[in-house]
This record gives sequence, structure tokens and C-alpha cells, in this order.
Amino acid sequence: MPTRTIEQGFYIFHNRITPSSYQSGKATSHKSSITSRLEDYYDLNRLFYSGSANNGTDVASLSDVDFFASIPTKKLKKNSSTSLREIKECLQDRFKNTRVYVDSPAIVLDFGSGSWDTAEVIPADFVMKTAKGKNVYDIPDSSGGWMKSSPSTHNAYVTLHNNRLNKKLKPLIRFVKAWKYYCDVPISSFYLELRVTKLMEGEESIVYDIDLNSIFQKLKSTNLAAIQDPEGVSGLIYPCASDVAKTTALSKLNTAVIRIQKAREAKNSGSIKEVFEWWDKVFLYNFPSYYY
Repeated sequence: MPTRTIEQGFYIFHNRITPSSYQSGKATSHKSSITSRLEDYYDLNRLFYSGSANNGTDVASLSDVDFFASIPTKKLKKNSSTSLREIKECLQDRFKNTRVYVDSPAIVLDFGSGSWDTAEVIPADFVMKTAKGKNVYDIPDSSGGWMKSSPSTHNAYVTLHNNRLNKKLKPLIRFVKAWKYYCDVPISSFYLELRVTKLMEGEESIVYDIDLNSIFQKLKSTNLAAIQDPEGVSGLIYPCASDVAKTTALSKLNTAVIRIQKAREAKNSGSIKEVFEWWDKVFLYNFPSYYY
């Protein structure tokens, strides 16, 4: 019976977790209707993709779609929580049969077909341009205030290293996010994206199983410590929304570290079938099989 190499396994897995054109098309449809509503009521400057969907690191059927809604300062409140509530009510009145709720820094619209059919709209107040010409915005900080964010800056940072690493960084990030979603790990996707990129800054190449082992070991050894934004825009970036969430995340991280180590040991002993079995456990039985 034909078998796969470990590299082939990860290649097939990446194809599986890359969103389809259908999912992308649904996101575009939502973008148009949300834009129209916010133009009418908030003088919207523009609505643009941010987050994983914009950076090519989203996971099929599991990642939602993030939008920044650039709204004039005069249309926003000093208290960001008030703006979130008011924009939520405005969108709810337009999407009457859709579940709409606030999950700071965003208003979430759940269109009902799954996580990929969920849009997160983040109110954004343009502040300045960076020295590199990238836009910086104030967005809600979950405490009633506003914090700095620059999606284009962070996307450029990840893309720079993705290109340098033979376009294997974004798939690597996608693998880590797939673990997060499959295993229901309460870690911020934004944190994972920048943390993985930062860890790979000093590398000259990527071998998926080797580098995933290194990344998970590092996340564990640092106890999921907050990190400084590598681009100096957003300040400290925290991994989890609460201490309770962090405790859960660390427990699941520890399980993943053990399973990845078992995969490494199986590889070193030449048992490739067992390697596949351990990676399958890491990704909650969503990894390709050893046999065709």
C-alpha cells in the first residue's frame, strides 16, 4: 500500500485547511452589505479586511473574517464601549435575522453557516501614518479606551519573513492556528501570528515538523508570556483574554508538546506510521493518514 512522507503529510494538510473560494466569496458578500449600512449611518471611510483572512493565515471552516471599519472621529465616542454598543445596534437593525453581539474590540455578526461565516467589525479611528507609510488606527481596548493598531504594518512584517523563508512561514502559522481551533485553545490568533513570526526571524529555512516542535516548546517554556509588538505599534500583546483562559491554554499546550515530542521520537526511530499517528492526535484527528 502506498505511503506518504512527513513532508507530503503537511503539504496535504495545508491544502485541506486553506479556505475555499466559496468561503472567500461569502466574506465578500458580507463586506458589501456591512459597508452600505455603515456608510449610511456612520459616514464610513472604508471597510477593509484585517487579521488572518487578509494575511493568508486563516483556517478553512474555522477562522472568522475580520474587518476594520474606518469611521470619522466625530462619529465615534470617547468611550469605545459606547461606540461598540451603538454600532452593534445599528448593524442589528439592518441584519434583523442575524445574531449580532459585542466582543471587544469588535462587533460580531454570526451569519449562521459556521465560524467562517462570521464577520467581526472593528471600529477604527485613523491616527497617523508610520515612517513606512502604513496607516495606524485607534481601536477599542476592551476597557472603554482606545489602543493603537496597524494591520498593514503587521501584514508587511509577516509577508517579509514569509518571502524570505520560501513562503513557508504562513503555512507554519496556519498549522499553529489549526491546532488552536481544532483543540479549542483560547489563544489570540493575532498573538500566535506575531509570536511565530518573531520566533522564525533568525531562521534561514523551515521544516514543518522540526519548527512546529521548536515553536510549541518555546510557547511552553515562556509560559505564554505577553510579547512586545515587533513593529512597535500595539505595545504589549497578550495571549489570552483572562487568567482562566491562559490556564486552559497552557494545559492544552502541554498536551500538544508531549504529543509532538512523541512524533519526534517516532521519526528518530524510523517509525513514520507512528509519526503520522502522533501528528493526527496533535490536530485532533484531522491530519492526513500515512497511507494513500
